Amino acid sequence: MTELSLIKTRIQAGIWEGVLSGGLGTGEAPEILVTHLDQPVQTVAVTADTNAPGTWNVKIAIPPDLLSDGVQTFLVWDAQTEDKLESFTVVTGVALEDDIRGELDLLRAELDMLKRAFRRHCVETM
Repeated sequence: MTELSLIKTRIQAGIWEGVLSGGLGTGEAPEILVTHLDQPVQTVAVTADTNAPGTWNVKIAIPPDLLSDGVQTFLVWDAQTEDKLESFTVVTGVALEDDIRGELDLLRAELDMLKRAFRRHCVETM
């Protein structure tokens, strides 16, 4: 098994798009999870890229009901290994020049990921 790599290509019309490579080597699309505030986002599509074997196109429709004033951070995970592949933020409302809230939100999400990994490690080593 090779490590997955996800590269953002664009956000257009409320859809985050990226290219996923790596995985099982079986030709099957790897399973990815997307979370917002530690809750799963169900609007994820992974399709094979017919022009590049071993790669997949990822489209994540950003649910309008998750958008509100401020910074919203979405995390993209490898469902099998629970490794974080990518993250993206959406800023709405008043312009937030030089605002650290996006970075703080990302740090909180990564801290939650570390807590889950630490708890899993403790359970596995007991």
